[in-house]
Amino acid sequence: MLRVGIDIGGTFTDFIAWRLKDGRSQSVNLKVPSTPGNYAEGFISGLEQVLAQFGDVADEDLMIVHGTTISTNTVIERKADPIALLTTEGFRDVLNIQRLRLRKPTNLFEQRTPPLVPRELVFEVEERTLFDGSIRKPIDPEQVKACAREALARGATGFAIALYHSYRNDEHERIAREAVREVAGDVEISISSEIWPQVGEYERSMVAVLNAFVQPKMAGYLTQIEGYLAENLPKARLFITRSNGGAMSTEEARRFPVHTLLSGPASGVTATIDMSKRLGNIAQCLTFDMGGTSTDVSLIRNNQQMTSTTSEVGDFPVSMPVTDIEAIGAGGGSIITMDGPVLRVGPQSAGARPGPAAFGHGGTQPAVSDAYVLCGMIDPENFLGGRMKLDAAAAERAISPVAEAMNTDIRTSAEAALNVATSNMVARVMPYLARHGVDPEDVTLVTFGGAGSLHGPLLARELGIRKVVIPTTPSVFCASGGLVTRLVNDAVITVHGMELTAQLLKDGFAELQTRSADWLAQQVEAEQIVETNYDRFVEARYRGQSFQILIPVGDAVAEGDMEALRAAFHAEHQRLYSHSDPEGEVEVLQLRTRVLGALPAPVAEPIGRAADATQALTGSRNIRLEGGEHLAQVYDRARLSAGAILAGPAIVEQHDTTILVPIGFSCTVNAEGELELELEKE
Repeated sequence: MLRVGIDIGGTFTDFIAWRLKDGRSQSVNLKVPSTPGNYAEGFISGLEQVLAQFGDVADEDLMIVHGTTISTNTVIERKADPIALLTTEGFRDVLNIQRLRLRKPTNLFEQRTPPLVPRELVFEVEERTLFDGSIRKPIDPEQVKACAREALARGATGFAIALYHSYRNDEHERIAREAVREVAGDVEISISSEIWPQVGEYERSMVAVLNAFVQPKMAGYLTQIEGYLAENLPKARLFITRSNGGAMSTEEARRFPVHTLLSGPASGVTATIDMSKRLGNIAQCLTFDMGGTSTDVSLIRNNQQMTSTTSEVGDFPVSMPVTDIEAIGAGGGSIITMDGPVLRVGPQSAGARPGPAAFGHGGTQPAVSDAYVLCGMIDPENFLGGRMKLDAAAAERAISPVAEAMNTDIRTSAEAALNVATSNMVARVMPYLARHGVDPEDVTLVTFGGAGSLHGPLLARELGIRKVVIPTTPSVFCASGGLVTRLVNDAVITVHGMELTAQLLKDGFAELQTRSADWLAQQVEAEQIVETNYDRFVEARYRGQSFQILIPVGDAVAEGDMEALRAAFHAEHQRLYSHSDPEGEVEVLQLRTRVLGALPAPVAEPIGRAADATQALTGSRNIRLEGGEHLAQVYDRARLSAGAILAGPAIVEQHDTTILVPIGFSCTVNAEGELELELEKE
């Protein structure tokens, strides 16, 4: 079995491959520049380079798990063919009205996000389903056909259908879909009840719209990739990562590309959970994924990722369960500028082209990566293991105007830029942890991404995080999530407005488990599933509250134990908000089940042990850190053995990234090769 994980980022596309053959394990990783004009080019080029290191694999069973940004970029850039929305009579302006909230209440000039579907392509259908699922006014297929003809005449190439209360009864949406198909033929049609049936007409409509909007681009991309695989690697099986941290078949990705909107960052969380389970001594992890354009952080508690139904892409709500990720506009490519007397970093990024000035691709504006070079953290002669030489002189020229404006020298201004980037991160991470009721001192920071192992330890020191773990392949860690990810699907039943009884609870979870098992059976042959697990959740609130919380529940609740349900809700409310009302009435809105089907995956192997780290010492250099110049020892990670201990300040170099051990931290190499940094007690 040969398994490949692939993650496309704004600057680089990452690959990691693993093979188990004749009892021997082999792994290879690679970074290639992303190809924004045609992402398939970077995919194919990198895959060929990786597989070439395994010899002839044309007749070998190959599993590829791919995180893609196609759908995300389509929404953010709003570059897709026009689609139409069919909605219930009286709700034509659902996309314009949105939620009647201003994103920035103190901004009197705040504007609503323009909808993806213009008003002239929104059509009202004369029908009405009531909240209990009963039909008040039947739908007329002929009227739906007339709307479809008019939409096609106005240029629509696809359709989204979101009718009122379809989460309770989807009959009218299905009738409407068939009516549109009779008129429009083989066009993409998305119905809200099939994607995520929940209360909230705007959020449910947006899910259908987002799905229909990105379908053609995703289908075209998958066709290109699958065509290449069919011709060159006929035994390859392609899976696409999902926003919830799992994976799905390409057939599922074609039908429901909305599930891929946040798939890339979620893979890093999946890889962290796998590592956390193996280490066994981490109760709470904060992932820190810093790439070229942005930094993503996410919380993991007791080996369970946090999920959210309030995430956004391109200012549009994605109300399905996705990995709860806080995106920060600070990456290695973030541009350093002066705004009058104020030093700013980001959110603009130099991206893959032209990139930071030191990359030598024509960039003239200073970026965070240039500051790393100028502070001595990155060796310009040994970037990416020496495969890419950096131009330190170009970095100096780029940041010179900033240094002049600050009336200081180059290295001081470069360090100031790194401090500003760190402050930007602190301003976003602290509220994120507070929302989850977590103290920074109680988490372990897991850093990855191209720049994560340099900047993560700086953030840890600023936040008071005492432990940092750096994986063995931090630069391609999101791609490595593809090696360990499982087939994952979320299913939901909305019970809001219904009388919740023990029998309803039991029947609801039984139905969800059946749906989940059926979904898993459609993804892959049963013999390829190593293990199957089901997680159950309830979304609930105190009656009268406007916001609800998601509570993981066990077998007792799934069997209808109402007291166990209430106890779980009160306990989680107490943990999050430091208060609860055991006598208060609990209102349940949704029941959810998540199925997880494990596929064959690599197992971490112990590395050799050594008495100390001197065998890995390659030299030393001055670095600019904490307002002064410090001599840092430099080590080659490939020569570090288990048990080796380093003292900060130190630099650890490997072929795809550079790692910083700050002043006051010690670094220990564990049995599998991860680096564990600990802040020494003062």
